Amino acid sequence: MEFPENLTAASTEELVRLIEYHNRLYWEKAAPEISDSDYDRLVQELRRRDPSHPLVNAVNAPAVFSGGKVRHASPMLSLDKAYSLEEVVSWGRKFARSPEEGIFVQPKYDGISANFDGRILATRGDGETGEDITDKLPLLELEAPGYRGKLDRPARGEIVIRSDDFETLYSHIRRKDGGFYKNPRNAVAGIMGLKEIDFMVDQGAKLTLVDYSLISYPLPLNELPSRWEALLEELSRLPYPMDGVVIKFADAAFRESLGNTAHHPRGEIAFKYSNVRRETTLLDVEWSFGKNNLTPVAIMEPVEFAGVTVKRATLHNVQNVIDMGLCIGDHITVERAGDVIPYIVASSPGENRRNALIDACPACGSALQRKGPELVCPNPACPGTHLQRLSAAVKALDVENLGESTLKKLISVCGVRHLKDLFQLTAADLLRLEGFAEKSASNLLRELRRVRKLPEYQLLTALNIPNVGPNIAKVLLKELDFRQLREAGEETLSAIPGIGPERAKALRAAFDERAEEIDELLGALTLVREESTGNAALPTVCFTGKMPEKRSYYEALARERGYEPADSVTSTLTLLVAADVNDSSSKLVKARKLGIKILPLQDFLASPPPASSPTELPAPEAGEEQPELFAPEPPTPPPPSPPAAPEETEQPELF
Repeated sequence: MEFPENLTAASTEELVRLIEYHNRLYWEKAAPEISDSDYDRLVQELRRRDPSHPLVNAVNAPAVFSGGKVRHASPMLSLDKAYSLEEVVSWGRKFARSPEEGIFVQPKYDGISANFDGRILATRGDGETGEDITDKLPLLELEAPGYRGKLDRPARGEIVIRSDDFETLYSHIRRKDGGFYKNPRNAVAGIMGLKEIDFMVDQGAKLTLVDYSLISYPLPLNELPSRWEALLEELSRLPYPMDGVVIKFADAAFRESLGNTAHHPRGEIAFKYSNVRRETTLLDVEWSFGKNNLTPVAIMEPVEFAGVTVKRATLHNVQNVIDMGLCIGDHITVERAGDVIPYIVASSPGENRRNALIDACPACGSALQRKGPELVCPNPACPGTHLQRLSAAVKALDVENLGESTLKKLISVCGVRHLKDLFQLTAADLLRLEGFAEKSASNLLRELRRVRKLPEYQLLTALNIPNVGPNIAKVLLKELDFRQLREAGEETLSAIPGIGPERAKALRAAFDERAEEIDELLGALTLVREESTGNAALPTVCFTGKMPEKRSYYEALARERGYEPADSVTSTLTLLVAADVNDSSSKLVKARKLGIKILPLQDFLASPPPASSPTELPAPEAGEEQPELFAPEPPTPPPPSPPAAPEETEQPELF
């Protein structure tokens, strides 16, 4: 149906038909024809004319394959919407008890709202009753405060596909019809609509349930305008699909006391990204290296969005360029979702066009090959691919302060070719590098010594075998140890749940072709089976920054409180305690990137122990600061009561 140029001139009947039509496309078919902002304009116009119309206050949910109806113990209501900072501030001032009223700013994930009670997984549905999707549990991983792993505990959140998973896993995962998913939101909806998921399990598909209390930014209401742009920018760096921001009062008791309308709670509101579009010209396409493919990046005539100049936008993969028929010199339409992320949504032929595709590798000149939607260089010695794979391996081993620029120097000056070469470096080698002095050389060598002893899954991940990331590596190593894995045949590997024949073939080929390299790595490293490293049942804590007492004092205190101290920040860390949460140390930067809970030292000293420890702590003293960014959402009772466990925030998905 054609979108009306002038909404105010459209009849109410036409608005209703349009909304119902686009509801079917979005919620039932996962194939929207218009942007979220255009849909919201339709609903706003209908609300202006008829605020009580059922379509205005409807709670929609995507179509899924259901095992039956499930009634929620507590409702999963929708949220009222705002489309500007002014509307958010107006909402806050209407209800806040003072200008300093505490609020939380949280991501508004773009997926499927769901609740897991420990036994049944259900969608939001109409808010009161959802659909039973427990059969999808084999695909799901939970990300909650202090935990990332199997969905085996109660949680309320959003089912999404992380952006990093979509770029890696889903570049190889096919739909039932043989095609590829175009974006994470459509992929989630498509998978949820499947009657049987074995096809997805065999391909290694993964969905993530993000607990709504995982990420919160606490601040006073009166500071929101001055920090708004910085918060949007910070949110844009998170590895989750989002279509807005949730703002809520921090005091849970006060928030609940405000009550609900028939449609939404009064104590929180959703700011929806209004996607602004600009017309410009495509000047060039750069092809940047990933560890397994080349990614096209659009270079365009600069355009401005809310005072920000944008010159580049991702084109995702070669198939996207082909599907759009995109050529250099074309006229393009650029959208900046939430005033943060630019991407190209449409194009039309320009006067002087030239091919945007390449057929030779820009780093080594080899003929490029197509693999699914990706463009790859087949040359195993390609310097561009080699650098990216080495960089990915370093990240997999959690080596801090060894970025791409340093790796380039190590390759050109010290002749580093493989991961094992890093463990043979000496101080004399590092002092040959530009910008390296004794302290920086000593720090890097210490880091390399630290990671010589590591869990088996980290080494398997560092081998950069296609479709074998940390989660799949853990699945494999639960069944076989590293030595057994190297000796296992394709049939044995394929029989492991979640692996399948394609991944088994890639594993067998990598172990055979790189046997000598792996032997050398094993000679330089000490592998540890995960179950033998400390107490697997205990949460882990790491400390950073200059503290009043020696580090050993706090580590001993952590053990008394039921934690296992850790020396570094990894994806499995439960908690990072910082002397200064506003510092920019590598540990803090990495913890924020991984979404790990961060607490100021004084809050850790005053907080209750984790659930696995029976130790009781005294209440905190008055005047303590709230936990900083990425801490799970705490309540705000008057001191000196101790903080309670993070509440399960109700943040239903919105259109």
